[in-house]
Amino acid sequence: MNRSAMVTVLRVALLWAAGITVAFPLVWVALASVKTPAQLNEPFLVAFAPSFASWHEVLASGILGAAGRSALVALVTVGISVVVGSMGAYAIARYRAGGTLTRFGMLAAQVLPPAVLVFPFLTMAYALRLTDTLLPVIFSHLSFVLPVVTWFLIGFFEAVPRSLEEQAQVDGFGRFAAFRLVVLPQVLPGIGAAAIFGFTLSWNDLFYGLILAPGKAAILPVAIAGFNTFRGVQIGSMSAAILIAVVPVVVASFFIQRKLVQGISGGAVKF
Repeated sequence: MNRSAMVTVLRVALLWAAGITVAFPLVWVALASVKTPAQLNEPFLVAFAPSFASWHEVLASGILGAAGRSALVALVTVGISVVVGSMGAYAIARYRAGGTLTRFGMLAAQVLPPAVLVFPFLTMAYALRLTDTLLPVIFSHLSFVLPVVTWFLIGFFEAVPRSLEEQAQVDGFGRFAAFRLVVLPQVLPGIGAAAIFGFTLSWNDLFYGLILAPGKAAILPVAIAGFNTFRGVQIGSMSAAILIAVVPVVVASFFIQRKLVQGISGGAVKF
C-alpha cells in the first residue's frame, strides 16, 4: 500500500471515529427516551420493545410551552443582535472604530464568568418588578449574543469592496442608503449564519434562565433541568426533553457549517 492510500485510509478512519464519537451520545439519548424504567438499568440494551411513556409524560409537562418561550427569547435576542451588530461590525470593518481594543473588548462577556454578570441583571429585575419574566432573560442573552454576532460579521463586511459603496455614492446614494442597499445584500449569507449561530447560543443557555426566570416563565433548558427531582433523575423523560432541544440545534448547524469558520476567523485583526 502506497503512502497516499495509507493517508486516505487513516483519514477515513479518523472521520468515522469522529462521527461515532459525536453520534453515540445522541443515539444513547434517543434509545433512553423510549425505554421503560427497568430497561434504563441496562444502558447497552439495544433490542427491546419501545415504550413512549416518557414522551407522553414530557409532552404533558408543558415542555412545548418552555420550548416556545426559548424560541421567543432567542428570536428577539437574535433580531436585536443582527440589527445592532451589523451596524457595529460595519463601523469596525470600514472605519476601524475603536481600534484593536474594541475588537477584543467586545468579547469580554465571553471571558467573564456568567455569575459575575447575572447579579446586575437580577438586581435590575427586582427593582423593575420583572422577576420570573422573559425580559431580563432577553437582556442577559444580549450580553453574550450581541458581541459574538458583531465579531462574526466583521470579516464579511471587510470582504465587501469599498468600490461598491463609492460607486453607489457617486450615483447619488447617501452613506446609510449605500450601506442598506448595496453592502447589506452582499453579506446576507453571513448575516444568516450569524443569526443561526446566535440563536443556538441563546437556545442553549441554562444559567441565566435558571437564575432570572426559574418559575412560570422557565425556558427550555430550565424545564429540562426540572427532571432532576428529589426522587432522582428521571432519565427517560429528560432524554425525551433533550431530544426536543437538540433537534433545532442540529438542523441549524447544517446551515452555518460553511460560514462558521469564516465568520469566527474573520473577526480577528488583520495585518
